[in-house]
Amino acid sequence: MSIPVSAATNAYTALSQIARDGADSTPAPTGDFAGILKDTVDQVMEAGRVSDQVSIQAVEGNANIVDVVTAVAESELALETMVSVRDRIISAYESIVRMPI
Repeated sequence: MSIPVSAATNAYTALSQIARDGADSTPAPTGDFAGILKDTVDQVMEAGRVSDQVSIQAVEGNANIVDVVTAVAESELALETMVSVRDRIISAYESIVRMPI
């Protein structure tokens, strides 16, 4: 299986554009911790939905493989980040519980 160089170049260009767009459009978090956590979980869920939709379009033959890989990678990264944050929250809670009174 051979992938043309132009396809790889287009994929990297699209990915870098997505990264730039995402960095510019991310609002600064405001509000309480519960609100920030809810917004983050909603964003992770939305990334999963987008990944599912693009994957279904690919199965139907209506999507570009670069879009599928990008959507799945974004979803995977969002989920891994969420799991990492969850682990840090649990670790912080356990540290607080172990503190002497």
